[in-house]
Amino acid sequence: MGTAANLNAEPSAPGKLLLVDDEENILRSLRRVLRRGDWEIETAPDAEAALRLFDRFQPGVVISDFRMPGMNGVDFLARVKDLLPHAQRIMLTGQADQQAIEEAINRSEVFRFISKPWNDGQLLLTVKSAFEQHYLVSDNQRLADLTNQQNIDLRQLNADLEQRVHQRTLMLSRAKREWELSFDTIDNPLAVVSTDDFVIRRANRASARVSNRDVTSLSLGRKCHEYLFDRATPCPGCPVGPGLKAPANLEIAHGPRTFVAHIYPMDDEPIAVCHYRDVTDERALTRRMIESEKMIAIGNLAGGVAHEINNPLGGILAFSQLMKRDAGRTPADMEALELIEESAMRCKRIVESLLKFSRRSKVEDRRSFDLSKCVEDAAVLFRAQIKKYPRAKLELKLATSLPAVYGDPSQLGQVVLNLLHNGLQALPNSEGTLVVETGLKDAHAWFRVTDTGCGIPEENLSRVFEPHFTTKPPGEGTGLGLSIAYRIVEDHGGHFAVKSIVNEGSAFEVLIPVQPGGVTP
Repeated sequence: MGTAANLNAEPSAPGKLLLVDDEENILRSLRRVLRRGDWEIETAPDAEAALRLFDRFQPGVVISDFRMPGMNGVDFLARVKDLLPHAQRIMLTGQADQQAIEEAINRSEVFRFISKPWNDGQLLLTVKSAFEQHYLVSDNQRLADLTNQQNIDLRQLNADLEQRVHQRTLMLSRAKREWELSFDTIDNPLAVVSTDDFVIRRANRASARVSNRDVTSLSLGRKCHEYLFDRATPCPGCPVGPGLKAPANLEIAHGPRTFVAHIYPMDDEPIAVCHYRDVTDERALTRRMIESEKMIAIGNLAGGVAHEINNPLGGILAFSQLMKRDAGRTPADMEALELIEESAMRCKRIVESLLKFSRRSKVEDRRSFDLSKCVEDAAVLFRAQIKKYPRAKLELKLATSLPAVYGDPSQLGQVVLNLLHNGLQALPNSEGTLVVETGLKDAHAWFRVTDTGCGIPEENLSRVFEPHFTTKPPGEGTGLGLSIAYRIVEDHGGHFAVKSIVNEGSAFEVLIPVQPGGVTP
């Protein structure tokens, strides 16, 4: 414990600094600047003299001139690297010799270069950084040595633990048949676990089904987290242990499933009965019901708001158009009325989009429609929401005269909105560009949503459409948006194509079959 506690401690003695230069005035100048630091400083007029100092003075940082009589700075620092690998090496040079710099980097692994004349403040910072690097390297070596020793101890401890587990398993096997019939009649996973070492004394067949293993494998003395959930360490927050005195509960995530464990300690023995209940489907159903109720409420609210706004909008449009017909209006008045009418029409289109998306989809809602018009309606609704992100831009590149597709435009509009929201959340600090395009490819009309956001790592590309898979922080995403969008597109006979580059952006393309003989409505 004492060795580990001292790893992060500051050095008890000041750092040792060696200055090597064949010009005495430069050595005096360096010493004058660097004595401001709490370092023990030695100087040498050449490389040979500096190497002779190493028997009594082993520096942590060495500053050497490049041009010196006899051994030059590159050769000297290469020797320093061999003799004192942890010492940080700084090259002092008065000329831009590219070949020498490359050689110094390759042979001597120089920490920094300082040009003559130097800046005193920069010199002090460089030397301070070199000492910090020296301490870090030295501490890392001490930590590696300590880790090696701990690994040896750990291997011995593991060997001792395995021996104890094996002995305990032999004892537990004698009581196996006593519990077998009662345990195996329970549908939920049930296990009797040692509170000393998590070793399972007994598990029923339901536990074997969850772990996808044979019940007989318990004779090996498996631990509960290893046998049931493929964990090398106990489940996070697990209350099982010598201090367990009262019943406790624990929630465990195992792949896509979620279990709630009810743990009951035995008073007379160091064991606990763990009852596991799979609540994944139950919670998913609850979430779907809550989400469904929430979406219904939002849809009703949106529809009600839209209807309420429609009436005053109609009045504004009517009065603005009547006022435009009055004789004697000045050009300024006409311009103001045009702006009023244009703004009211824009509000009207937003209200119409709200009404479309607030309606629940029905079979009779399917019809032939123009994909570009559907995408534009969704973009209109999204443009109203994006206004609170002034650094995010939305661009539309919609093709005209596309062949008609058949389906529910409100559902496909929901897909567009979902992709736009995902693209907006992918923009760093909500700054960037979203591009929505439509076009025709072979026998498919397509739309594409492209963002300039953070991109999707390659290992996650194949999982983006999985239900409940999300990389967003808790509370910011359910992982259902893209899976619902995927089902909508699949239900329309279409398919997704996804391309993404990390730190450059993503492109989600949806292709919908063109209706045979279809024309734009």
